[in-house]
Amino acid sequence: MKPGKCLALTGIAITGALTLAGCGSSGSGGSSGSAGSSRAELSVGASYMPRPVSADMAAGFLTITNRGGTKDELTSVTSDSAGDITMHRTDGGAMEEVSSFEVPAHGQLVFKSGGNHLMFEKLKRRPDQGDTITLKLKFAESGPLTVEMPVKSATYNPSTGH
Repeated sequence: MKPGKCLALTGIAITGALTLAGCGSSGSGGSSGSAGSSRAELSVGASYMPRPVSADMAAGFLTITNRGGTKDELTSVTSDSAGDITMHRTDGGAMEEVSSFEVPAHGQLVFKSGGNHLMFEKLKRRPDQGDTITLKLKFAESGPLTVEMPVKSATYNPSTGH
């Protein structure tokens, strides 16, 4: 093989390895488990908190993705920014607090406006747009994930980015 071709293939291999490494932990989530295992492989994305209208309560939204072959369960969420964080399910307009949510194997758990959501209660201070709230997500089987949740405008729409 010519030296130029070998160098090009090495560059492609390094780029591929770096791309795969970027799929793990990031500022907006993390991962647990190993590629190809039957364990849950969790990551978090699309997290945000609309700027709260109330000084002591806020909502939070995010998506937990499980690329692994085993389901897991989100059992609690904590943050130094709030006295308590509860998890809620909304069915037919009725909101109900739940103690856990299943994260299906090869699936997602979505928290969105009008659906499943987090409620931040007893806020230590009212977060402003541009702030970041740090959360710790705890699971039944996997290790905890730390998530950086940005505070967006009160009217933020994730589908438009505004």
